[in-house]
Amino acid sequence: MNGDPSTPYSRDLGDELRQVRERFTTFRGRKIARMLGWDPGKVSNIENGKVRATEIDLVQYLGRCGRSQAFIEDFLDRYRSAFDHYFVQVPDNLRTMAMAESVADTITSYNLTYIPGLVQTEDYARALYEARAVLAPELIDAAVRFRMERQAIMRRHDRPDCTFFVHENALRLQVGGAEVMEAQFKRLLFRTHSLRVVPAASGPAGVLLANYVLWEFEKRDNVAYTHSDLAKVFVQDQVGVQRCKSIFTRLDALALSEEQSRHTVADLAKRPREDLNGRRLHLA
Repeated sequence: MNGDPSTPYSRDLGDELRQVRERFTTFRGRKIARMLGWDPGKVSNIENGKVRATEIDLVQYLGRCGRSQAFIEDFLDRYRSAFDHYFVQVPDNLRTMAMAESVADTITSYNLTYIPGLVQTEDYARALYEARAVLAPELIDAAVRFRMERQAIMRRHDRPDCTFFVHENALRLQVGGAEVMEAQFKRLLFRTHSLRVVPAASGPAGVLLANYVLWEFEKRDNVAYTHSDLAKVFVQDQVGVQRCKSIFTRLDALALSEEQSRHTVADLAKRPREDLNGRRLHLA
């Protein structure tokens, strides 16, 4: 355990408090601390999600920010689970997940059915949203834009150390047309991450029941994460995190090496061109 007891959700809600203060008041952290009779460090710790504020603390803080009773009650309801080591969110809440990955030192993920969001091309992401029909059509543009914005962490000089375990099924699933897939394969070959292909030949051992992500932090507790169309699940419990690490240890033994994986993807990137000769390649 690290000294920082925060969770992805406590950091998310703490940042929301900071944004409320900056949007609805002219107060800096030290000023609102004086107004509330707090030490300035208390405001900083609460806004960074490092300590659990009492309900009285939150009522006083949000009251000073001019928030309505309805807003305060809604925030208090959400805050009660802020420090839970297992917590669940609705699938359309993307903020907590995006904040967690943006500050992770290491990201390891497994995907069975599609390319990881952090390395999807815009056309692939759009075609995937459209084909799955989980979102209303008018929401797809915003969802694709948000996914592309998340990828900014891959362009940072201090980007996280990323390893993506991608099952061969995800590579062979046709999303969009041949040009979309070719561009997506080329994106996978960028040198911003490590790619490990889990071959179909690995059989049931390589087919896991969900997509998994492990975020590792230098100064915070690590977090395991999984999601579906029904919910997002964040796990900071040590037993759960260790179970996730064990999953990736098994995948490391099953997957192709990084060099073999790159050769596999490079080969797939060439195959859609066979369509020009009248031979249709079905990747699904």
